[in-house]
Amino acid sequence: MFCKGFPVGPFAANCYLLGCETSRRLAVIDPGGNASRILGTAAEAGFTIDYILNTHGHLDHVGANGAVKQATGAPILIAAPDAPMLTSPGRQLAGLIIPGSGGPAADRLLSDGDTVVIGEIVLRVILTPGHTPGSACFLVGDDLLFTGDTLFAGSVGRTDLSGGCWEDLLTSIRDQLLPLGDMVRVLPGHGEATSIGQERRSNPFLRD
Repeated sequence: MFCKGFPVGPFAANCYLLGCETSRRLAVIDPGGNASRILGTAAEAGFTIDYILNTHGHLDHVGANGAVKQATGAPILIAAPDAPMLTSPGRQLAGLIIPGSGGPAADRLLSDGDTVVIGEIVLRVILTPGHTPGSACFLVGDDLLFTGDTLFAGSVGRTDLSGGCWEDLLTSIRDQLLPLGDMVRVLPGHGEATSIGQERRSNPFLRD
C-alpha cells in the first residue's frame, strides 16, 4: 500500500494519497489546495487517480477538488449531509473569511458503512458528525484511520462553526473511533499522526 501525506493550502490541511501498489490506482483524500503538487506527486509515483474523497466539506479540505477532477476525471465522494457545502462557498468555512468560490458537486454520496475499493484496498466509511454534520472518517483494513477534523493528536475538531455540535463530536469519537482499538494508526486532517491508544490515554478532551 502506498500512503503519502503533506499539508496543502493556507490552513495547512493534510492531504493524503492512498494507493494500491498492485493496480497503481489511487485515491486523493482531502485535496484542500496545491493541486499541481497533488497531481505531480501521484504521477511521479506512477499512480492513476481514481477517486477524490472528502472527510468533510470545509474549504481547506476541498479547495482543489475542481482542479484535480478536471485533470483526472475522478469522481468526488463525500458524506451526504456535507454535500451542499461543495457548491456553496458561504457554507464551506461558515464565518471564516477566505477567498474562494463553490466547486463541483459530489458524484457519489457516502453513508455510514459504505466501502470504496481502490485496487486491492477496501476503505470503509465511518460517519462521525460533530465538526460538521457530515464529517466522516475512512478506515483501511483494521489499522489505518483517516480522521479529517474529527480527531487530532492531542485535540479534537472545533464545533463553533455552522453545523458543529460538541456533544455529537464526543459521541462520534467515543462510540465510533475508540472501539476500533489502540493499535489503529490515526492520520488526521491537521498536524501529526497519532494512534487511537495514544489519544485514549492522553487526549485532554477525551477524559471523563
